[in-house]
Amino acid sequence: MKLIAIAVLTAIFVIPSSALGQTRRRTTPRPSSPTATAQRTAQVRTQGATRVAEQIKLLTRFTYLLGGVTSGIAQVDEAVRRNEASPAMVQNNQQSKARVRSSIQGFRDGLDKLEIDFRATPELQPYYIKLAGVAAGAATAEEQAGANQFDAAGRSLLNVINRLTDVLLAMR
Repeated sequence: MKLIAIAVLTAIFVIPSSALGQTRRRTTPRPSSPTATAQRTAQVRTQGATRVAEQIKLLTRFTYLLGGVTSGIAQVDEAVRRNEASPAMVQNNQQSKARVRSSIQGFRDGLDKLEIDFRATPELQPYYIKLAGVAAGAATAEEQAGANQFDAAGRSLLNVINRLTDVLLAMR
């Protein structure tokens, strides 16, 4: 009799818990609708194009200002060669060179991140092919600036701007 009572009590406790476990419905996630996917793709592509355009604006402004800075640096360097430069001029010139180098390094870092984001984002991967190498162009400009070849660094940055513009055109 005790065995039957234990079996009944066990069945009473086990059956409701298993019944409750079965009441939950399992749903599989529905694939998103084609319009939602198209909207997401368009949104991601627009954001990517905006980031490319921002880089173009920043680099263009920088290269414009670099022309004047490069001219000033060249004049002070010439004055240093003729021993006509004051120590303050030499110090300001060195600071200008350091700022140009750090700015170019900042651009290279930003372009590296842009390349990585384009490569890692499925919606932007078709445009990565045109974008690949812009960070390398900025790295070339950084090396040239490190060697005090600021004019050549500016030309390298112009090539980077051209590549970014090509990417932007492909994205429209």
